[in-house]
Amino acid sequence: MAKLTKGETGEWETVIGMEVHAQVIAKSKLFSGSATTFGAEPNAQVSLVDAAMPGMLPVLNEHVVEQAVRTGLGINAKINLHSVFARKNYFYADLPQGYQISQFEDPIVGTGTIEIDLPDGTIKEIGVTRLHLEQDAGKSLHDQHPTKSYVDLNRSGCALMEIVSEPDIRGPEEATAYLSKLRMILRYLGTCDGNMDEGSMRADVNISVRKPGDELGTRAEIKNVNSVKAVQQCIDYEVRRQIDLIEEGGTVKQETRLWDPAKMETRSMRSKEDAHDYRYFPDPDLLPLEIKHEWVEEIKQTLPELPDQKKHRFMKSYDLSAYDSSVLISERARADFFETAAKGRNAKLTANWVINELLGGLNKENKNIKDSPIKAEQLGGLIELISDNTISGKIAKDVFATMYETGQDAAAIVEEKGLKQVTDTGAIEKIIDEVIAENPDNVAAYQGGKDKLFGFFVGQVMKKSQGKANPAAVNELLKKKLK
Repeated sequence: MAKLTKGETGEWETVIGMEVHAQVIAKSKLFSGSATTFGAEPNAQVSLVDAAMPGMLPVLNEHVVEQAVRTGLGINAKINLHSVFARKNYFYADLPQGYQISQFEDPIVGTGTIEIDLPDGTIKEIGVTRLHLEQDAGKSLHDQHPTKSYVDLNRSGCALMEIVSEPDIRGPEEATAYLSKLRMILRYLGTCDGNMDEGSMRADVNISVRKPGDELGTRAEIKNVNSVKAVQQCIDYEVRRQIDLIEEGGTVKQETRLWDPAKMETRSMRSKEDAHDYRYFPDPDLLPLEIKHEWVEEIKQTLPELPDQKKHRFMKSYDLSAYDSSVLISERARADFFETAAKGRNAKLTANWVINELLGGLNKENKNIKDSPIKAEQLGGLIELISDNTISGKIAKDVFATMYETGQDAAAIVEEKGLKQVTDTGAIEKIIDEVIAENPDNVAAYQGGKDKLFGFFVGQVMKKSQGKANPAAVNELLKKKLK
């Protein structure tokens, strides 16, 4: 059931479609041999083709085509064996040709689906209309000079996949779930790094509102939104703006708008063009792209286990909850870390330590699993010490803290600090006898019916043993002694 937004005239439904531009991981550009390294000096990675010098002809990058096919297969989409590159004509200072080579009527990838997990535990399918390849434009820099704009063409010609969804998304929660899931799939496939802060993944968000059951409303497109959080914020603002506008008697214009994160609002950029304004026509310098079914099948055999497959396997093989599985598979490196740590060990216990302790510590320092000072095998070693009762859960936390700080193995820390758990019942009984002798009033009160005092005795025994006494043995022996 779609989440509705209340207005003065009742409830409104939000309808969203997204166009995500994902820069393809490739060493060279879509139609030239120029490098694609992020952060290079301005205009240091520009060939004559990228700069649109007269007489220069584009040559299609086969690796980019393979990456597009991999992505199509990863989103359960139809791969078109015949596709056509077209010229999309418009003028902008950082577009040297005066047109962009893209795909229009015949894209390389057709319809597909992406499954999203919603906060209430339900799963929803979002349709993908198409994925097409196109070259990126350059970048205009407006903050380098008080009166002039500079142009950096390093990005000009870089290969982009534009992934267009159906208008199946209802509200900001679904939009952020869709974008996060798409980014996860691309990273698993190795076709885009998904680094939105570097501009290698950007989202255009098409938003409209309607009364439930009515025809689609007029949409506004919010251009180049560059973070998952910003997608949520711009939808929240734009939905309210459109509802207020309609309820006040106005009409929503079909236009392109920009998200201003400083003012937390969208603002008008230009009226929205239709396809005919771009005067699309097949690029005369490029033959239609024909790929073989056998090649597509070969690529399919190289696909990794994808997020949804991994999530369901974790739930089944390791008996983990849907939530824990979702957290662990959100990055491929995180899932690999967990599986290495859990191999031959208690998987549920391992999952708890990865999610609560390790990821908790890394998140505080804004680090990811690849930066972890504790290696997967080291964490597995700690799990073994807990499982075989060498150390208690409480002491394990202290050991973990030392591991995180020093990178040492758990066994070495336990040995060095003398932290092995006391499981010798004779030694534990001796401590219990001392505690009972020191607290006669509490013993009498407990035996008189104050059961809650049992926790006090457990605490005293653990304190005397410096946390080393086996808790299960302490509980069992205490019950017998206090009778």
